[in-house]
Amino acid sequence: MIIGPRYKKARYLGAPVFRKTQTQKFAIRSQQKVKKGGMRSNKSEFGRQLLEKQKARYSYGVSGGQFTNYVKKALATQGDNAKNLLHLLEGRLDNVVLRAGFAQSHSAARQMVAHGHLMVNGKGVNIPSYEVRIGDVISIREGSKKKTLFAKLDEQVAANASPAWIKVNVEKREITIDGEPSTDMTSLLFNVRSVLEFYTR
Repeated sequence: MIIGPRYKKARYLGAPVFRKTQTQKFAIRSQQKVKKGGMRSNKSEFGRQLLEKQKARYSYGVSGGQFTNYVKKALATQGDNAKNLLHLLEGRLDNVVLRAGFAQSHSAARQMVAHGHLMVNGKGVNIPSYEVRIGDVISIREGSKKKTLFAKLDEQVAANASPAWIKVNVEKREITIDGEPSTDMTSLLFNVRSVLEFYTR
């Protein structure tokens, strides 16, 4: 997915949706921009909903078409539509790799999967959008374990706070899906309800 200048995009969205913008320097510069009146504001309800949609898809590193398909599937599934959508997004293989601490950004996780470094239940998977299920075991391909890509894996996992539904075994270099993919809505950089309202208006 082509993103373009991440700092510029994040400033426009008003949220640190990319790893490189999740710094104190970016936060300070954003605050200064607001004080100077340099940040755009969407006054209409449609504008606010559109902005939330953009924040959501960039937060998970998915294209506009992919994101629309996820929303349609979430709306067509019984239950809480917001939770349905987050379940689909959190359950992407590249997102699981990121949440487990095996990668430090969505783009890095997506590349890791696409280049065939990972396996699911012993079989190679190179599709970042692959949907994981409870009981799935994600491991590093034997031929990739000694690559510099995983040289600091122990440190990365130790510094990472994995969600309860993911179990990481650093010694075995494995990730086990121990529950239904989910996330705390209050920790999100976007309003998932507003996103759904954008598609159902």
